[in-house]
Amino acid sequence: MSILSLNTTTQIRPATPEDADQVAPLMILALGHIAGIFANSDQNEDAIPFMKAFFRRDDNQYSYLNTLVAVHKEDIQGSITGYDGARLHALRQPVLDQLRTSRPGFTLADETEAGEYYLDCINIDDKHQRKGIGKMLVNAFCERALSSGFKRVGLIVDTENPEAKRFYENLDFKTVGQKNFMGHRYFHMVKEVL
Repeated sequence: MSILSLNTTTQIRPATPEDADQVAPLMILALGHIAGIFANSDQNEDAIPFMKAFFRRDDNQYSYLNTLVAVHKEDIQGSITGYDGARLHALRQPVLDQLRTSRPGFTLADETEAGEYYLDCINIDDKHQRKGIGKMLVNAFCERALSSGFKRVGLIVDTENPEAKRFYENLDFKTVGQKNFMGHRYFHMVKEVL
């Protein structure tokens, strides 16, 4: 993927394992209550070491290989992570294996499906909100999907987060249904990329 410029100072590029210290806290913000479940804690931040470890690996859904970052100099301002929906089970298995060491039988519903390039999580650092970085990350992600042979990008948005839903609607995502996932109800949204 080529490096995209947001302006003269911010670029979007593929992530590297060395980005883990900056990206893991962003992933925690994006995952919200799910991070707390991963950490088996009421404090979502407790999942940061968990996310750092999986981000640095190349075999799971939260890997650096599945992530793009928005960077200004050495400061990561935002990140977006996603993958081929048909690979969900294989990419999720290392995460499930780790979670099951303390909670045998832990299971997750499927939040994506074959045929869509799934946007798993996106977040912008608080001090860089409302600068167009999220839009650039989503557009770069859609470009990655298209160059990988996909015609559809999918994601889920918590039904209790209307601001996020509007953000995606403004980027031409359409609601196609709802899904239950990890104790919450989500809108399933898709965008056709051609």
